[in-house]
Amino acid sequence: SLSLSLSLSLSPLLQEWSAVILRYFNPVGAHESGRIGEDPKGAPNNLMPYISQVAIGRRPFLSVFGNDYDTPDGTGVRDYIHVVDLACGHVAALQLFERDAPVGCVTYNLGTGQGYSVLEMVEAMKVASKAEIAYKIVDRRPGDLASVYGDPSKAAVELGFQAKKTLSDMCVDSWRWQQMNPQGFNAA
Repeated sequence: SLSLSLSLSLSPLLQEWSAVILRYFNPVGAHESGRIGEDPKGAPNNLMPYISQVAIGRRPFLSVFGNDYDTPDGTGVRDYIHVVDLACGHVAALQLFERDAPVGCVTYNLGTGQGYSVLEMVEAMKVASKAEIAYKIVDRRPGDLASVYGDPSKAAVELGFQAKKTLSDMCVDSWRWQQMNPQGFNAA
């Protein structure tokens, strides 16, 4: 087949290439200046901007998809990483090439290695925003898993990268951006 012959003809070249794959799940937060943040168009598909928009009054409530998972509070648990930590992780991967470029392809998980539940995220944003965040428990979404987070230990050892920002930092920075941009970038 064409793909097999292409692979065979590129095989010597691919052995000399270096590539890094960075895996991460849920980047959240904003730059601490409040000038750079997430402004989804329409209803947010991600939890943090949705919570922020409920806190600022743009949305009436958050739908929490299920509270019967095998997790401490019954809501889904995910690994979140602050966007500034994520940027630092990308820099660490680039610096790897300056030090000792790997031959072939290597993969690293970037994250905290700790999951937070939906309700933990809501509570953390309540503290950061000093606002009530209304939510309703609704049915689970098909295919959602109870808990998803990565093991970032390889990135710590080989890249010297470890996420430094806390859940509180993620919420405080998200809230600062949301306060400075209550209707998003275009309304400012």
